[in-house]
Amino acid sequence: MHADLIIVGAGMVGSTLALALKDSGLNILLVDGSPLSVAPFQPAQAFEPRVSALSIASQRILERVNAWPGITQRRASPYRDMHVWDGSGTGKIHFSASSVHAEVLGHIVENRVVQDALLEQLHNSDIDLLAHSRVEQLRHSGDGWLLKLDDGNEIRSPLVIAADGANSAVRRLAGCATREWDYLHHAIVTSIRCEKPHQETAWQRFTDQGPLALLPLQHSDGKHWCSIVWSVPKEQAEQIMALDDTAFCAALGQACEHRLGVIEHADPRYSIPLRQRHAKRYIQPGLALIGDAAHTIHPLAGQGVNLGFLDAAVLAEVLLNALQRGENIASERVLSRFERRRMPHNLAMMAAMEGFQHLFQADALAVRWLRNSGLKLVDNLSEAKALFIRQALGLGIDLPDLAKL
Repeated sequence: MHADLIIVGAGMVGSTLALALKDSGLNILLVDGSPLSVAPFQPAQAFEPRVSALSIASQRILERVNAWPGITQRRASPYRDMHVWDGSGTGKIHFSASSVHAEVLGHIVENRVVQDALLEQLHNSDIDLLAHSRVEQLRHSGDGWLLKLDDGNEIRSPLVIAADGANSAVRRLAGCATREWDYLHHAIVTSIRCEKPHQETAWQRFTDQGPLALLPLQHSDGKHWCSIVWSVPKEQAEQIMALDDTAFCAALGQACEHRLGVIEHADPRYSIPLRQRHAKRYIQPGLALIGDAAHTIHPLAGQGVNLGFLDAAVLAEVLLNALQRGENIASERVLSRFERRRMPHNLAMMAAMEGFQHLFQADALAVRWLRNSGLKLVDNLSEAKALFIRQALGLGIDLPDLAKL
């Protein structure tokens, strides 16, 4: 089987890239190990444990590929404010969408909801889908790549895009080097029901062990639901996971200082090891890495998938412009335009999250005083807060066309 472009990985980022290129005239093949089927959705069903905080830029991208209506028809939870406070001091900061004349800061959406909305659009397109297929071998063949799948079939293309996640097989088989380190933390994720309303607000407390985020969810039962991401050292994560539901709810309530009252219920919990990873290069001739295949980031501000959506939008823009000029889209010259635009932005975001992580885990008295004073200072500087909010919204200066107004 031959295609002009093979995208390996039909997750949120790979699917978005495919849809952004569906009218390009390219013969696109999307390969994934999953069934690529759309799960039936019922408003009363439980929340999926993995959620994303989608920025306004990501929303625009999803609107442009016609997936946003499928998301809102299922469920998407807007948040208009964010409260961040230091659990070991008095520092706090409040961000509001209204301060930058925006309706929302973003939406909390289950990953499965985003994925299914994208899959619906893929099934209604001319993009070729190859489900239940994993790449086992990858090698240069002539002027392109030969991919051998786990069922023995072979596919060929001059251009392969790796969108197959943090443990990307394509990245490994292509020999792409990475810089990576273990945070020695695990993120405990689940959905909880609270006594008090979340007020369409994201709540984040920095503790000595790590950050705890409560992200607002909307359910058809009308009760007060949140998704949590609780980052703690591995040993503490094991202890928390071993608690029964009653003890877990009590421990979580204490950790978030009961901002939303009693934690009344918790869905099944999952513990995910946290590791930061960044590819030294995003491209080589005929190959590009996007999303988690290129970079994984601490879930501190929910920016991971937003970076991936911007990767997909920029790469689509680069390829479409090259096609219009009659250039070879698989050439390193073309693909390097994508790398030059995305790598500095991704590195800057990763550095910022790394800095926050270290700052709020520092025990030194002077550092604690500095971060509390800094939070109070920034909270009183409306212009600085507005700049931060615009960055969180994904409204940078080098936005791809898909993310612009």
